Amino acid sequence: MSGACNRAYYAMFDAARAALLAGKEPVKPEVIKTHSGLIAAFSLHLIKSGRIPTVYGKSLRQVDQIRLIADYSDEEPDRETAASSIEQANQFVQAVASYLAMLL
Repeated sequence: MSGACNRAYYAMFDAARAALLAGKEPVKPEVIKTHSGLIAAFSLHLIKSGRIPTVYGKSLRQVDQIRLIADYSDEEPDRETAASSIEQANQFVQAVASYLAMLL
């Protein structure tokens, strides 16, 4: 289950990074290479501006916390937590895809 939580988060991380880059947000590339920098930039430029609904900023932070536990502790996430992470990642990626489609 740890691997599923990890991959769900990284799908969100990559989608958030793509949204920031495609939207030509004034973010230094080195900032969005770190987890905390990317989450802060995503929140500042895309959530607070209303371009992407607030729920997706919360999802990104929540799945990041699950990933940290899955990757760096002895706790194995249960099936329900992994399934929730995957579902949140799916919805997040779809929301970012919709945002990116509007930019075209």
